[in-house]
Amino acid sequence: MISDRPMLGISLMIGFCVVAPLGDAIAKVLGDTIPLTELVTVRFAAQAALLLPIIWATGRTLAMTPRVMRLTVIRTVLHILGIGGMFTALRYLPLADAVAIAFVLPFIMLLLGRVFLDETVGPRRLSACVVGFAGTLLVIQPSFAEVGWPALLPLFVALVFALYILVSRTIAKECDPLSLQAVSGLVATPILFAAMLAGWASGAEMFAIRAPTTQETFLLAAIGVIGTLAHLLMTWSLRFAPSATLAPIQYLEIPFATLFGWLIFGDFPDGLALVGILITVAAGLYIVFRERAAAEPVPPET
Repeated sequence: MISDRPMLGISLMIGFCVVAPLGDAIAKVLGDTIPLTELVTVRFAAQAALLLPIIWATGRTLAMTPRVMRLTVIRTVLHILGIGGMFTALRYLPLADAVAIAFVLPFIMLLLGRVFLDETVGPRRLSACVVGFAGTLLVIQPSFAEVGWPALLPLFVALVFALYILVSRTIAKECDPLSLQAVSGLVATPILFAAMLAGWASGAEMFAIRAPTTQETFLLAAIGVIGTLAHLLMTWSLRFAPSATLAPIQYLEIPFATLFGWLIFGDFPDGLALVGILITVAAGLYIVFRERAAAEPVPPET
């Protein structure tokens, strides 16, 4: 078993917070033209195609114990639901708003980590999550009345990804992250392809099959690469740090989502939202410095 190394886990999670919203931004660009199921199918097929050659070249194995395989299938289904929910939300909501609403996630993670993994949730971690979530409330611009039902989708995404992270933390130290993600891609692709064909026969728009343009093909490939990297970073982070430690760090995804939203779509938050972003960053950095201090050895008494 691999021992916890909180600072390494935090660093990997920060990498996830940079990469993940970039992939979401590209999905938002494609959301107006590429049907949802096709978009998600390509995302997972690319993950399998990217990782399988690496598995074979490095001599890794895809073999898993029956327990880990069952949990991997559950994890993959949760991953499909989470990505599908977020991609749908991004068709209606600004990038920063969708990410901000989904940040009930750390609260759910803290609860699940405490109940199912017996992880310590001290008052300082909990306080940092409360402060960070208060900041996210300032970032959310449209009210539920203004955006309608799509505003509920990020809440669904938060619940699904909290369960996804819980399962990931449970098996992260028992299997290689690259193999885990490769198997997830292999499991997800036929499920999604079958769903796409079945839905296509029904004529539903989300299940339509459309040939992408050259530019869309490059963007679809980018989603596959970026999405694979993002969730590898998350899986690696969970090998080295408890989910309760990593929960507040994920708030850093909000300012990066805001940055990409401004650069790509011209959506820039107002002064109140900027205050919220600063609060979320401060809450995440507080945990980083606290874990750094806790990791330093205590000098012997003289």
